[in-house]
Amino acid sequence: MAHMTEPGSRYRQTQRGRHSTLTYGNNGTEHGNSRRTNPTAHDEEIIVDDDDTKVWSLYDAGPRTVRCPIILLPPVSGTADIFFHQILALTGWGYRVIAVHLFGASLGGFLAQKFAEYTHKSPRVQSLILCNSFSDTSIFNQSWTASSFWLMPSFMLKKIVLGNFASGPVDHVMADAIDFMVDRLESLNQSELASRLTLNCQNSYVEPHKIRDLAVTVMDVFDQSALSTDAKEEMYKLYPNARRAHLKTGGNFPYLCRSAEVNLYVQIHLRQFHGTRYAAIDPSMVSAEELEVQKGCPTQIAEAEAS
Repeated sequence: MAHMTEPGSRYRQTQRGRHSTLTYGNNGTEHGNSRRTNPTAHDEEIIVDDDDTKVWSLYDAGPRTVRCPIILLPPVSGTADIFFHQILALTGWGYRVIAVHLFGASLGGFLAQKFAEYTHKSPRVQSLILCNSFSDTSIFNQSWTASSFWLMPSFMLKKIVLGNFASGPVDHVMADAIDFMVDRLESLNQSELASRLTLNCQNSYVEPHKIRDLAVTVMDVFDQSALSTDAKEEMYKLYPNARRAHLKTGGNFPYLCRSAEVNLYVQIHLRQFHGTRYAAIDPSMVSAEELEVQKGCPTQIAEAEAS
């Protein structure tokens, strides 16, 4: 799971530790103070600049023999470790999670589309999974403030992001997910927040004709989220041939609070590449992985493959 770098960019990579432990929440439940260690996860730092002040972190997990991993891109409020449910599950099934398949949530999904668009003449992306994402930043109606985010203090930027978090009654799993994302938001400094909000709100849109040949799954929720109905409909129009993965609930962070369903849809999306050069899974693990999927939720599988 990583922030992507432009091909040819100058970068230095350092590995902070071979094994990575990810912590979620603080209330002692399965979705609380559970510490889970993935022995194949590498916590690494990448510096993409002329100095050492801008460090991007990533978790690279799964079989190193896989040449075409899936990369997960977080939303404005997230960091690399928010996808720990996906890392633990997918690497257990033999996938390499870290570039041809992109999973993007919210802003991460928008950036995944823009990267695919930017590299369409020399393709580096084979497929997209877009979770609660959008194709045009104008839906937020904040383009006029985008240039001033750099001048705002950190607490004000955090208040803007928190304004999109669910405020009504939610189940305990979703409440834990929100608490975790608030904690991740607190870990971001002013410049990180300002740059993310600027990307999220400055005038920009996806040019669909440049990425129409990609395999796409559009994933969204039916309950309350920061994404409006109009934004969802626009995504459906932009990708008329895309698979649709609908979750009844999940709010802004289904990959945390509805991880089993999200992981299932990710597997279904990636299954179409099994046996090809673009497979994100170790070939020796396909049989076991297929059995796990079939054993999971047959009804959801049938609905997802039909959509």
